[in-house]
Amino acid sequence: MNNIFKNPETSKTDYIKRFVEKDEGNDPIYSPMAPPNAYTPPAMESVTYKELHPALQHFMDEHKVTLKKLEELEVVLIEIRKEGINKERNSKLGEFFEFLDNNIVGHNLKEERVLFPFIHDRMIDNGEHGTGTIPDTAVDMLENDHIKIMELATLTFSLMGIASRLTDPVSYALLIDTALEQGLSLVELLRLHIFREDHVVFPLAHKYLTPNDWNEITGKMKRYFSIKLPEE
Repeated sequence: MNNIFKNPETSKTDYIKRFVEKDEGNDPIYSPMAPPNAYTPPAMESVTYKELHPALQHFMDEHKVTLKKLEELEVVLIEIRKEGINKERNSKLGEFFEFLDNNIVGHNLKEERVLFPFIHDRMIDNGEHGTGTIPDTAVDMLENDHIKIMELATLTFSLMGIASRLTDPVSYALLIDTALEQGLSLVELLRLHIFREDHVVFPLAHKYLTPNDWNEITGKMKRYFSIKLPEE
C-alpha cells in the first residue's frame, strides 16, 4: 500500500499538500482540518438595522432580549459546574425555562408561520437553494434549529429534574454534568441560530422580498399575533 503522507521532497503523493496548493483562483479553499468559522460565513452581505423592514427589526429586537437571557443562563450553568446548585441558581434556571416557554416558543412560531415561507420562496426564485429534488434553503436549516433548540431545552430541563431526585452522589454528579453539557450546547446553538438569522438570512430577506411580500407579512403579524408594526 502506498503511503499518501510521504515526504513531498521525495514523492508526489502528498495529497494534503496538493489540496492546499491547488489553484482555485480567487475563491477560498476550506480544508477539513480548518473549516470556516460559523460566525464568519463566506459571502455574507452586511445590512444595517436601520435599513431593514420593521418586521425584521421586530425579530431582531426580540433576539437582543434572548441574547441577554442566554448570557445569564450561561453564567448560572458555569456557576453550578464550579460550585454546585443552590436555591438561587435553581430559581434562575426556572426563570430561563419560563422565558423559553413564554417568549422563544412564540418568537419561533411567528417566524415559521409569517416570515419564513416568504423568504423560502424568494430564495428559490433567486437561485439561493440546494440542488436536490426538493430544493432546500437556509430556512430549512433555521427550522431544524428550532427543533434542536426545543430538544436540547427539554433534555436539559428533564435531566435537571431527574438529578434532583437522586440520592446516590455519583449518579447525581454524572447526571448534573450531562445536564450542564446539554444546557451549554443550548446556549451556543441559540447564539449561532440568532447570528444566522440576523447576519445571513435577514439580509437575504431584505434583498429579495418584494413590497407586496412585506405587506402580506405585516398583515399576518397583525392578524395572527396582534403585532402592529410602524410604517416604513
